[in-house]
Amino acid sequence: MKILLVEPYYTGSHAAWADGYRAHSAHDVAILGLGGGHWKWRMHGGAVTLARRFLASDLAPDLVIASDMLDLSTFQALTRARTASVPMAVYFHENQLTYPWSPDDDDAARGRDRHYGFINYTSAMAADAVFFNSAYHLHSFYRELQRFLGRFPDHNEVGTVASLRARSSVLRLGLDLARFDALAGAGNLGGSAGDGPLVLWNHRWEYDKNPGVFFAALRALADGGVPFRVAILGESFARQPEAFDAAREALGERVVHFGYVQDFAAYARWLFSADVLPVTSRQDFFGASVVEAVYCGCRPLLPRRLAYPELIPEMFHGTVFYDGEDEFVARLDSMLRAFTPVAGEALRTAMRRFDWATMARVYDRIFENVGHRVQGGAKRVRDERA
Repeated sequence: MKILLVEPYYTGSHAAWADGYRAHSAHDVAILGLGGGHWKWRMHGGAVTLARRFLASDLAPDLVIASDMLDLSTFQALTRARTASVPMAVYFHENQLTYPWSPDDDDAARGRDRHYGFINYTSAMAADAVFFNSAYHLHSFYRELQRFLGRFPDHNEVGTVASLRARSSVLRLGLDLARFDALAGAGNLGGSAGDGPLVLWNHRWEYDKNPGVFFAALRALADGGVPFRVAILGESFARQPEAFDAAREALGERVVHFGYVQDFAAYARWLFSADVLPVTSRQDFFGASVVEAVYCGCRPLLPRRLAYPELIPEMFHGTVFYDGEDEFVARLDSMLRAFTPVAGEALRTAMRRFDWATMARVYDRIFENVGHRVQGGAKRVRDERA
């Protein structure tokens, strides 16, 4: 089977997902993508550029999988001469209806942010199948879509939500966890255990990850004499929350690393060295950085909201999750003052189910079913017309 992944934002986690599936699938997977950056323009104009490149290529897919960053209806319209009979699906890494916008974004402040959510809606409408990376993501999207469409003055098509949901399902993220295995035991970065547990931040340096609450908690604990060190990893961008530089100055020598680690081996060593992963995110539709850290033996402290309860076996929910900022600070204080690893190997084993060695077979089977179902339906229509 020939599968084409169309990704206007081919960078970071989107690129890792596409590359990982291509490397592990039993099918012939090709990627048609544009580099990351200017995400709003990618959603508006990416479909035009990628349609042109598709038409100039010799690609002849049996199935097209688009990411949520593609305006799929525009791509379909511009390539219909060659794709009219090709099944298409959309995979939602995130969505623009429930993704928290930065307060510094002019589009949100001026009420110009709704069009991006509408692109997600029309893309789902144009797809034969719709996939979300978590059940939390699927349910929150459709709850908000109902409200979103209801705001329009007439002909708002709220009735389409039920039909969209009927052809939607959960397909969890695949990750290349096996590459960490060769580096297991290669930790011991960032000082000695006598300086306290090593706290980890391995997420993007952006507003939706809620760094203000994270660093405020660390500063309060530092002022209270709680022993810990902190490694600040993750990708940063031209514009980043002020909380990062302020925390670096305030926490001083407790900060044993500050900045993006591009080399994978170095990144893995930090994850194997870390003890505690406190997470404060406002948004996480799956949690790839959480899965990676837990797979490397880091003890997580996670908000009960969002997608995280789907990642962690229920037997650990009582020790892993918190509700609200006050409980977060109190639980983190207790963990750092008397740190003990909790069932690290059991949690690590639970994360292994997201490795591509398992997930690629799941993807292959599901994508085969989409192709066969859509093609079979089209054949029945042709036979009936004949």
